[in-house]
Amino acid sequence: MGEEKKISMAVIKRLPRYFRYLGELLENDVTRISSRELSERMGVTASQIRQDLNNFGGFGQQGYGYNVEYLYNEIGKILGLENTYKVIIVGVGNLGQALANYTNFEKRGFVIKGLFDINPRLIGMSIRGIEIQDIDELEDFVKEHEIDIAILTLPKTKASKIGQDLARWGIKGLWNFSPIDLKVPKHVIVENVHLSDSLMTLSYKLNEQKMQQKQEKQKRETLGLKISNHNTRKS
Repeated sequence: MGEEKKISMAVIKRLPRYFRYLGELLENDVTRISSRELSERMGVTASQIRQDLNNFGGFGQQGYGYNVEYLYNEIGKILGLENTYKVIIVGVGNLGQALANYTNFEKRGFVIKGLFDINPRLIGMSIRGIEIQDIDELEDFVKEHEIDIAILTLPKTKASKIGQDLARWGIKGLWNFSPIDLKVPKHVIVENVHLSDSLMTLSYKLNEQKMQQKQEKQKRETLGLKISNHNTRKS
């Protein structure tokens, strides 16, 4: 047998977006859709959609398109959403509290089991029935409850050590909101969400747009000046 096909990370990162759009179609009682119709909704080309989905078997029928519910369920399986994951949040400041209050995680199988912080003013408080515990309890809790995923919303100075500790205690995945790239063993999957990086990317795009508008304005002004000079010479 040949080697298993390697799916590019770009394709994998688009799958949740397909899943979200298909979910919206289901909510609106749409039962089937063509790649062209889906492309118009999502703002990507129909050929891109077909190429992406062909990595996993295609799922479409010529002349029919895609069965929305079937495709939604199959992408859910590819994303592992049939599984249930036990999750903790380490760092329950403003961002940690917002994540703890986001009920859609549980709908996708990510069940928050514990909340941890070092701030004595937060310890003992409850969010949606889950009490915030002292971070000193973290090791015993992770091992006892066999936690799969830890969400880190910690300061940069704390995140590195906590990430390494969690990896040693059996955590399988880290969703890292801390502004640092974690160094953990390869068997631990890390997904970084650097909010400031994303904001700076937005800043770059806004600046690029501003520069383009400035260049277009200068071109119009130059063209207007040339026309004005031309008319002056003719008169």
